[in-house]
Amino acid sequence: MTTPEPPEGDEPSRRWQDQETEQFSQPPVDESSGGYSGVAAGGAYYVDDGPLPLTEEELAGLRGEPVPSSLLSTRRVLPLEDEPSSVVQRYLFPTEKFRGEWKRHWIELGREIVIGLVVTLIMGYATGYMAKHNIPSGVTIVILIWLAVLFWLSWRVVDWWHDRFILTNKRVMVVSGVVTRQVAMMPLLRVTDMKYVQSPLGRILNYGTFELESAGQEQALRKVNNLPNPNELYLRIVEEMYEPEAVEARLGRVSDSEFGDDDGT
Repeated sequence: MTTPEPPEGDEPSRRWQDQETEQFSQPPVDESSGGYSGVAAGGAYYVDDGPLPLTEEELAGLRGEPVPSSLLSTRRVLPLEDEPSSVVQRYLFPTEKFRGEWKRHWIELGREIVIGLVVTLIMGYATGYMAKHNIPSGVTIVILIWLAVLFWLSWRVVDWWHDRFILTNKRVMVVSGVVTRQVAMMPLLRVTDMKYVQSPLGRILNYGTFELESAGQEQALRKVNNLPNPNELYLRIVEEMYEPEAVEARLGRVSDSEFGDDDGT
């Protein structure tokens, strides 16, 4: 039997063999299955022994980069910072595990922003009018009032910056005030009910008000207004209350061997 010549253009890595077509009951393997085989005229077949192309995930693994995977794409709700800021650090005891701190949403300064814009517009119009009518003392008074409003606005911004909502593995806290500092807290073990409320504007701008209940008693920390990302924050607090081990895993403090038995649910 005459051996047919291999098709033109084949790579040298393909091996040519002379066999009868009837000896193979399975159809040729498609390229997508990891290899390639074809049947030539006269019943001969060839097999591609060349190296298979690597995927982007495999190349990333060889380079030591994180491998994107659908099993590893679980949404994580992590603290904004790995360590507490200097504003919060002094209020944590050594055995307490920091989970995160959040400033209030910028809507907390909404009234101040509106006042600043309105006063600035009025100041511009008033100084222009008085300068046109040659009233220098009036211009000075208007500018002094405007500077006083700006000082008040700056003070409110500083106060907003130091106002923090804090979550640890033991409690939730609110630290507020610059000159007169206030620290309110509630142990997580005493929280019997919790909810957050979002107004229509809060749903658009992604902020909400949290309400905490504790055995029907009046607490220093009961209502916290204008917290950002309320849904994620709510899930984070609930997870800390009921699944603290899952929080440790999300923070990367659990070894890979402990993750091995996870079924992905």
